Amino acid sequence: MPYELVIGLRYLKARRGQRFLSLITWISIGGVAVGVMALLVVLAVMSGFERDLRAKILGVNAHIWVLKFGERGLDDPDRVLREVRATPGVAGAVPFTFHQVMLSASRTAVGAVLRGMDLEGVGPVMDLPHAIKETDPRLLQREGGGLRLAPDAILLGRVLAANLGVRVGDPVIVISPQGTILTPFGLAPRLRPFTVGGIFDVGMHEYDAGMAVVTLATAQRLFQMGTAVSGIEVKVDDVDRAAAVARAIQTRLGFPYYSRDWLQMNRNLWAALQLEKLAMFVILIFIVLVAAFNILSTLIMGVMDKGAAIGILKSMGATRRGIMRIFMVQGVIIGAVGTLLGAVLGGFLCYLQVTYHIVPLKGDVYFLGVLPIQVRPWDVAWVVAASLTLSFLATLYPSWKAARLDPVAAIRYG
Repeated sequence: MPYELVIGLRYLKARRGQRFLSLITWISIGGVAVGVMALLVVLAVMSGFERDLRAKILGVNAHIWVLKFGERGLDDPDRVLREVRATPGVAGAVPFTFHQVMLSASRTAVGAVLRGMDLEGVGPVMDLPHAIKETDPRLLQREGGGLRLAPDAILLGRVLAANLGVRVGDPVIVISPQGTILTPFGLAPRLRPFTVGGIFDVGMHEYDAGMAVVTLATAQRLFQMGTAVSGIEVKVDDVDRAAAVARAIQTRLGFPYYSRDWLQMNRNLWAALQLEKLAMFVILIFIVLVAAFNILSTLIMGVMDKGAAIGILKSMGATRRGIMRIFMVQGVIIGAVGTLLGAVLGGFLCYLQVTYHIVPLKGDVYFLGVLPIQVRPWDVAWVVAASLTLSFLATLYPSWKAARLDPVAAIRYG
């Protein structure tokens, strides 16, 4: 074993009657551990938010929307569907309609988005069938991976149904502002009564409080679209390649068609999450930086305390590099032990949250019911690398000062 390692390990222990330096060493280890633990937990929470939000967004939205410039939408959906499904990387595609409406029930009116879907074929494209919690068997039946909804039935989000004060089987009136009924007083809004056939809960307040679903054919008749649709929803084999597949679809179809992937449709939310994650990493890395200063002060005090010993080592033939390595070993061991301890504590806290849901959240504020956790290997690697790097850098100045000590002066005044 190299003498630098042996002496460095011995210097970590205080001499009898001098427990102060040993206490400082433990404080330095604790500082590194707290910084690493905080970083890992915060990054795991931010990664968990990304994962759960993506899952909930894609639960009621496909990976890609294919749209067409103009007011009529896609007037040739069958041809577009064939082209989209023939694109490499596409796992499924279904047509949809998208309109702003007013829902009225029990003297209550609420604005919502009414989406018309091919519910029988929606299973391979989105997870909406799994989100339905309450159904009326007369109006809604599960069929394979899809749904069979009666023409006069409507699906409501959980919060939207609560705001309207309706349950499964209750009547709801859909009011379309795109009025085409001519009356003596001008154009009147188009009204259409529906019966609540099911209530879904995707776990994201934005959709549970503002979305309703009917069959595609019903929506086309209600808005007098004929065979046209608002667009095509597409699911891809690999969600991380959604942008590339969207570009391939747009190239294949050409103008006036265009495609938008799920990241583009939620760009503001995703950009805010990424910025917040970066900001939290930068802020919390200062905790590790403070711990690195503790290591720096510990080693400086160690150099001052071990002056005579350093002089004796030099007189016995120890080189400057050897002296530097002795104190580098001390700092690196403090940093490594603190990093390991912080990683273990951070992982334990993440385990407790994942297993027991210790920290709940308000779903109407955060879109989620509990604080989400996802520990990513590269996040752990970044934190560990940053901690060890700062710990190593903190050893350079004290080690350099120790190596420059004059052995004669050190022995005389040590």
